[in-house]
Amino acid sequence: MTMTSTSGAPSALETLWDNLKTILYALALAMLIRFTVAQPFRIPSGSMQPTLEVGDYIVVTKWTYGYGRYSFAPLERLLPHGRIFDTPPERGDVAVFRPLPEPNRDFVKRVIGMPGDRIQMINGVLHINGEAVTHESLGPVAFEEADGATLEIPAFRETLPNGVSYVTFDRDPQGDYDNTRVFEVPEGHYFMMGDDRDNSQDSRTYFVGYVPEDNLVGPAQFIFASFDGTTSIFQPWTLITGFRGERFLRPVE
Repeated sequence: MTMTSTSGAPSALETLWDNLKTILYALALAMLIRFTVAQPFRIPSGSMQPTLEVGDYIVVTKWTYGYGRYSFAPLERLLPHGRIFDTPPERGDVAVFRPLPEPNRDFVKRVIGMPGDRIQMINGVLHINGEAVTHESLGPVAFEEADGATLEIPAFRETLPNGVSYVTFDRDPQGDYDNTRVFEVPEGHYFMMGDDRDNSQDSRTYFVGYVPEDNLVGPAQFIFASFDGTTSIFQPWTLITGFRGERFLRPVE
């Protein structure tokens, strides 16, 4: 039974408590959605260009791969290893994960190698299990960098064995990662690469390495907002002038 003042109206304390409960319920619902349904992420670097640009905000679904410790960040240290309702990622997914060397940072890359695969780059061409993937030159394309400069960048359409197709950049034909050793992906792990191949720290480097299945967060589904480098929260009008309308609700492919 609700306590009321002598006038029959709720007291100020009761009104305050009701408002506080509403806020707490809303926060609990928001946290439940974040942990179990979907979570937003901001793209801070250009390693996945041109698929994802600096300033994109993406939605990552949590249930797609099942739930692991990092599905519930920042509570991961309280939870055991392993996954429930586990569903493996598909080759070509753009996925958020935590690398073993830096488990406190979220990375987003493309799933290139599955458990047991042999991955190698030869003259800038991706090879999977000894076979070169389809690698079609699109010529130099004009691309606006995060600092506003427009560059002509050599672009290629890469098509994986399962038919997933996307555009990659190869800024330097003699880049450090254009020729690599053969990487043999361990069981229970995945090999991740950025689409901006000379501008990505990924599984080709010891900074990331092979990614355990337990460290997956989920796949990127769509871009729900995007802002260019002119946007500043201290200049609210730039949230309009710097909004990239052409990227609004664009699916991540």
